[in-house]
This record gives sequence, C-alpha cells and structure tokens, in this order.
Amino acid sequence: MLDDKGYFYIIDAILAVMLLLVVFLVVNVVISIPSPDYSYDSRDITKTQDTMEILSGKVNFTDQTFLSKISGILKDNENSKESIREVSKLCKDELGSFNIENYRFSENNVLKGKVLASSGDYSKASDISVATRNYGEYSYSLLTWQ
Repeated sequence: MLDDKGYFYIIDAILAVMLLLVVFLVVNVVISIPSPDYSYDSRDITKTQDTMEILSGKVNFTDQTFLSKISGILKDNENSKESIREVSKLCKDELGSFNIENYRFSENNVLKGKVLASSGDYSKASDISVATRNYGEYSYSLLTWQ
C-alpha cells in the first residue's frame, strides 16, 4: 500500500509541474502578442526623403543636380522675381514628374520660406512628412502629406 501512495504522489507532482508549465507558456504568449493600441499603420513615409534624394543626388560626378541647377539660377540672378518665377516653373515640372499629389517645396534660408511649388490644400494636411537639403546658402524643404 505504501508503494501505491508513492506513485500517486509522483503522478500528482508531474501533473502539477505540467500545469505550471502550461500556465507559464500561456502567460508568455499573451505578453508577446502586440497590442492593437500600438499597431503601426503602413504608410509611405520614405517617399519624401526619396524624392529629395533624387533632387539632390548626382548620377555621376559630372552631372548637375536639380538643387544645384535652381540654386545657380537664383544666385546668378540675385534672387530676382524673374529668377524665382523661373525656378518655380522648373520645380513644378520636376515635382510633377514624380506623381506626388500633395506637396509643398520651399526655400527657407535666403528667400525666407518662399514656396516655390505646391500642390494640394496644405491647410487640410495631415501626416506631413518633411525632407530638407542644403545647397550652398540655400536650404530647401519638401513637405508631402496624405
């Protein structure tokens, strides 16, 4: 009879340990499930940075970048109204080729925040992405939104 009680105690102890393992695993799984409150909506947050990289990047060392081209036009004409209009037209054409629906492209340093090109209603903008690049004394910002 003593041997039968020993088996019951061993089986009881094994069941208790297995129950603790199951509870531990369930708690571990529940903790590692991401909370829907912190879920991340997939957005195209790199579009602005990528566009600005294209505008400021060189294909090789002999090519002139778009930002260097418009900076040269502004600097050569001493930031005249004509040069600003010419640059605005170039910016609208260039940014229009990227099929960006809502954007605002401005120069922030020399022209004191002058908007060179824009599309869409900025007053209703939400989820704004910003990219800034400098060329010489000029500082350009591109804002895009949904």
